[in-house]
Amino acid sequence: MAMITRKFRIGGMHCQGCETTIEDAVAKLGGVQRVKADLDSGTAAVTFDPARSDPRKIIETIDGLGYQCSPPQSEGPSLLRTFGRLLIVLLALSAIVALLVHGDQLAERMDLPEFDRGMSYGLLFLIGFVTGFHCVGMCGAFVVGYTARIAATGKRSYLLSHVLYGVGKTLSYTLIGGLFGLLGSIIAFTPEIRGIAAIAAGVFLILFGLNMLDWFKILRRVHIRIPRFLNRFVYGRTQKSKSPFVIGLLNGLMIACGPLQAMYIMAAGTGSFVEGAKLLLVFGLGTLPILLGFGVLTSLISAQATRGLLKASAFLVMALGLIMLNRGLIMSGSGYDFRTLAARAAARLDNMATTGDATEPEAGFQVIRMEVNKRGFQPDTFVLKKDVPVKWIIEGKELNYCNHRIIVPSLGLEFDVAKGEQVIEFTPQQTGVIPWSCWMGMIPGSFIVQEDAGRKTGDERPEGPQLE
Repeated sequence: MAMITRKFRIGGMHCQGCETTIEDAVAKLGGVQRVKADLDSGTAAVTFDPARSDPRKIIETIDGLGYQCSPPQSEGPSLLRTFGRLLIVLLALSAIVALLVHGDQLAERMDLPEFDRGMSYGLLFLIGFVTGFHCVGMCGAFVVGYTARIAATGKRSYLLSHVLYGVGKTLSYTLIGGLFGLLGSIIAFTPEIRGIAAIAAGVFLILFGLNMLDWFKILRRVHIRIPRFLNRFVYGRTQKSKSPFVIGLLNGLMIACGPLQAMYIMAAGTGSFVEGAKLLLVFGLGTLPILLGFGVLTSLISAQATRGLLKASAFLVMALGLIMLNRGLIMSGSGYDFRTLAARAAARLDNMATTGDATEPEAGFQVIRMEVNKRGFQPDTFVLKKDVPVKWIIEGKELNYCNHRIIVPSLGLEFDVAKGEQVIEFTPQQTGVIPWSCWMGMIPGSFIVQEDAGRKTGDERPEGPQLE
């Protein structure tokens, strides 16, 4: 009987690794001659002998992998459902922005670490944990493969093999994350360019998170497409290797993995080898519980529950995207980061509560004092008078990799914080909000410049910072 070709719609595809997984599973069915899965269109074209196979078997096989397969004539979501999804996304992003704006105040009251940094690493671990379920679908064959080979030789225990695999995988993630961070530092060698790179990374993460929801077809193309032959080469090498450690190392090269692409982009946005490595280390550690518990944890989680967890991780990825976007806006000195916009709005509403006194008078200068410690900059907001020279006295007490350097892009200032006291002088020449931060954009601060700093903040209507 002549071969026929049918197209199937597939939901839940997140990366090129999904294409490979679907193609390999369907190709093993009797009577199937050719399979071509396509992430961008969310479909799979299958050529098969109808006498030996049928669409029902193909759909059951793909559904069994954790995807949602349906015939091509199935209708898509209604307009009302699409609107509801958009509303959910907007509400979630608004909540994340609110946390970013007010999180520092909450952290200070509860004596917690600085919100932005703590939230980043916590979210990274959670994303890694949830992504572990997706990894099992892609990498489970590797785990089963080396487990079977070890069982045949009897030379190593299962536990030790899983540990070696996990160590190799995490080491690979960490090293490649550091290399992406190093690449970012080479490309982004000024605060402004670092800011633009971080903004681009943040936008990509947000779009990728939306893509992970699998709610909007137009976003399926938001990914970095790796040449298919390279993806197949890495996949083939992992299947042939007998060493769990080597398989784990090769796993880090599976850049076709969508969530992993997002993490590497975020690492590049840090512009730092150390920070890029740290981000991927935390992400990699998050994936380990599921992968090391393969066959136990996964048996307790249904395919439908796994899809729900992946959708939850999509919102976590978007949260990281907003954090990265906000850092980029801070580093670029645009004045449109969330903190600066909130400060500007609060000033107009006469509701500004600064964390530091405006000034101390001293022979034609306005003097402000700040301490740099493990919690960040204290205080981190100051009210200044326009056209009056400022002496910014900074006491470096507890310096670390992040807080040891300060940038004020609008004023062209970038300097290292010294142990003990140091004085930085400048003159604010325009009213408005001047954002500043650590060199990575993770610890922000602001200067509120007014015509008369002695008056209430609400008496002024500062415009956005447009300083040269």
